[in-house]
Amino acid sequence: MKKIALATAFTLAASTAFAGGLSDPIIEEPVIVEETSSSAGGILIPLLFLVLVAAAAS
Repeated sequence: MKKIALATAFTLAASTAFAGGLSDPIIEEPVIVEETSSSAGGILIPLLFLVLVAAAAS
């Protein structure tokens, strides 16, 4: 039982020793999202929907 208590004490001491360790700050780069334009002009999805409806109806 004493060995378990001693191991627990060492584990807690080691975890608190590393809690405030010195490390370089993490600097996040800004994410750039580029808008892409389609030559279809957004007509592709409705056309596919119509094709699926026509296939289901037949």
